[in-house]
Amino acid sequence: MRKPVVTALLLAALLVVSTVAAVSFGSESIAFRDVLGVFRSRLPFVGGAAPDATVEQIVWQLRFPRALLAMIVGGGLSIIGVAMQALVRNPLAEPYILGISSGASAGASLFFLGLLPPLLTRALTMPLAAFLGGWLAITVVYLTARTGARVSVARLLLAGVAMSALMASLTSFITLVSPDPNRLRAVLFWLLGSLNGAHWSLLPFPALTAVLGLVCLTALARPLDALLTGEEPAFNLGVPVETVKRLLILLAAFVTGALVAVSGAIGFVGLIVPHAVRALVGVSHRRVVPTSFFAGAVFLLWADLGARAILPSQDFPVGIITALAGAPFFLALLRRNPYRFG
Repeated sequence: MRKPVVTALLLAALLVVSTVAAVSFGSESIAFRDVLGVFRSRLPFVGGAAPDATVEQIVWQLRFPRALLAMIVGGGLSIIGVAMQALVRNPLAEPYILGISSGASAGASLFFLGLLPPLLTRALTMPLAAFLGGWLAITVVYLTARTGARVSVARLLLAGVAMSALMASLTSFITLVSPDPNRLRAVLFWLLGSLNGAHWSLLPFPALTAVLGLVCLTALARPLDALLTGEEPAFNLGVPVETVKRLLILLAAFVTGALVAVSGAIGFVGLIVPHAVRALVGVSHRRVVPTSFFAGAVFLLWADLGARAILPSQDFPVGIITALAGAPFFLALLRRNPYRFG
């Protein structure tokens, strides 16, 4: 059996085990058999004894939506990391490189701290304010990078860095002048990345955007492979380079904006997961994109489980865990001799 097939089967098994573990462990541990019993009771035509009402509430209404959100956010950020690394041909690229997360953070901070005009505040929710802030940032970056019909990758990177710095300074100013320390603490917690407060009604939009990103990027596997060789060689191979670049920017803005709006800026996922996957299955995007989605889902599930284990009585920002785990892993990965980016 070929290595990519074995990797896919192992990832599928690990995803199932990780989901059950994420739902089982917490401030109140629940036995695996009870978790499986809740899942079984929700399946049509399966039947089985009705689970304990308290256990069902914890599993189905609290922990399982959080686990699903972790999978959606982890998978979505990972595939956008793949797309950004191919777009700018830089192994250090990640989903937030174009300033989307900084714009979303500024939008969320303005809304949550009550600094938007009352008319806007009544029309928006915090996730929507974050989503619109991210879109505003990427729109300015795109317009800055565009020269006629062409989008300059160099200008795109520089504009993204500048926009990230601008939005970060705006967020810092907003938090500095906030008169409410309780709201300020909540905003800072969100800025570090958190899956707290996940519920069923929150899942459809980020799930739809993440799956859309997965389908589109899988379909763009050949152009992504070609982009790694450079824009001119890709054009000579018949790839509509400028169209592909616009599609990748649009996908990055749409998917990243939707995910950051519900989870905050969770770092390192979109940076390290694509590199780890390339070390396992090679550089072909036909394998890298779907494998990265499921590997990112597993990674963020365990990061969130670690965050909940550190302080069982209160929520701990998962972004801190991804950074603590991700940085040493990334450094060790870069030391591997066989590793190739493109």
